[in-house]
Amino acid sequence: MTPVRAINHIGIAVRSIDAQRPFYEGTLGGVFEGVEEVPDQRVRVGFFRINDVRLELLEPTEPGSPVATFLDKRGEGLHHVAFTVEDLEARIAELKQSGLRMIDEVPRPGAHHMRIAFVHPKSTFGVLTELCEPAEPA
Repeated sequence: MTPVRAINHIGIAVRSIDAQRPFYEGTLGGVFEGVEEVPDQRVRVGFFRINDVRLELLEPTEPGSPVATFLDKRGEGLHHVAFTVEDLEARIAELKQSGLRMIDEVPRPGAHHMRIAFVHPKSTFGVLTELCEPAEPA
């Protein structure tokens, strides 16, 4: 199995990026890097950097979106851990062949110019796992 390159980010589900921004900036000393909307996932993503770690606060833009459903069931908190990989398509095929269940069987666009795919938490001991690969420049 090909190893992951690094932890890319930690995703945290929130009801409001603006309401939590003072905690991540003031209390933790994170650097706010901006907000990006990802329409196909119906989410706004707030980016914070703390040294070499990126945190992504995930705020739903619509009721019924995946993050809104997560918040309704579990409340605010850890949503996923993302890892940087090389050759995302090959990695998905390798994981499927090893018996892991994928949420995304083909890569899709994600925030920060990444191509992403999620591994189902039932295959990863309850942790929603995201695989990320930088998208090719247009």
